[in-house]
Amino acid sequence: MLRLAFVLSAGLLAGLLAGPAGALIPCGGDFAGFIRQMKAEALAEGQPKAAVDAFFAGAAEDPAVLRADRAQGFFRKSFLEFSKALISRQRVETGRLYAKRYAAVFARAGRDYGVPPGILLAFWAFETDFGAVQGNFDTRNALVTLAHDCRRPQVFQPQVLAALTLFERGEFPLDTTGAWAGEIGQVQMLPKDILEQGVDGDGDGKVRLKTSAPDALLSAAHMLQGFGWQANQPWMVEIRLPERFDWGQTGLATTLPVAQWAAMGVRARQGALPAGGLAASVLLPQGRKGPAFLVFDNYRVLFHWNKSFVYVTTVAYFATLMAGAPPYDAGNPDPALSAEAMMALQRKLEARGYDVGKVDGILGSATREAVRKEQARLGLPADGWPTEALLNRL
Repeated sequence: MLRLAFVLSAGLLAGLLAGPAGALIPCGGDFAGFIRQMKAEALAEGQPKAAVDAFFAGAAEDPAVLRADRAQGFFRKSFLEFSKALISRQRVETGRLYAKRYAAVFARAGRDYGVPPGILLAFWAFETDFGAVQGNFDTRNALVTLAHDCRRPQVFQPQVLAALTLFERGEFPLDTTGAWAGEIGQVQMLPKDILEQGVDGDGDGKVRLKTSAPDALLSAAHMLQGFGWQANQPWMVEIRLPERFDWGQTGLATTLPVAQWAAMGVRARQGALPAGGLAASVLLPQGRKGPAFLVFDNYRVLFHWNKSFVYVTTVAYFATLMAGAPPYDAGNPDPALSAEAMMALQRKLEARGYDVGKVDGILGSATREAVRKEQARLGLPADGWPTEALLNRL
């Protein structure tokens, strides 16, 4: 279960669509021919021939990478299931221990990049269990395999060339291992991100995300700042809602000032709500009977790291624990649909003209919004949480 993070971190890839300097090399087909074209592209970009030859020598396609890419089922868990799987008492205690051990590093991350310790601890914990489990896939082969594959060549071909640049600098040994999707190190960053956002946190002149916690944490903070993280701003607060509430106003599609939410009866579960002028959304991961959160712009920034709703929400929640918040009130939500029932629901929604993306049994944002609209149409509480009753009504 520890390596769930490698499945999770692939969600981040959808946001990394920068193309290569030259034309996209045709995907699929003969692998050896593809490698020859990648080498030609690297030479055309000015990479030294000796480095190009050495980097691609022995590069091989890895079928296990393709199997992993097609088997990302853990996203189908509900928020409560997902968060309980990732957040154990030991992980919380380890996070607090590391917060003290690396206090100077976290202080620098806050000072230079505005990112608080809890957010960094969350990614560090979920991606590699604080660096303990970084993956054993051959990184070069994983990258060239996915660059050759036709699902996301525009994502991975630039990553191969970025890994080559790191190799030429002496920062990417050919025996580098990591996640099946090519991410490297304690916070699982792709080569292009390491080139652009990597930080030498320990002052040794190199960016080594596998062996240096300061390098990994500060690089992650730098990347989050680049995604738009705002210093000294909240990301998530657990809230309580009045029994009579306009459930149709909930969800990430509705953003209102905190003061307006407060006027509607929204209260912080502990302490006070943040400043009244801040924009926020009411988030009900499992409907009106489950946990409730007020989330802010910084919460949305986390989707640049990973596109999964349950992953991002769990990261944000874990970060609140690290900042001193109590465990959430789980409530008593209606049971989640099975994967098969969720896919049946998605097909029914598609038949009604909704774009739910891929019919995959995953309750993503598009499916949630379609559910909310159908609930409203049927006169049900429009909290975005699909139930067996809704499925039967449709």
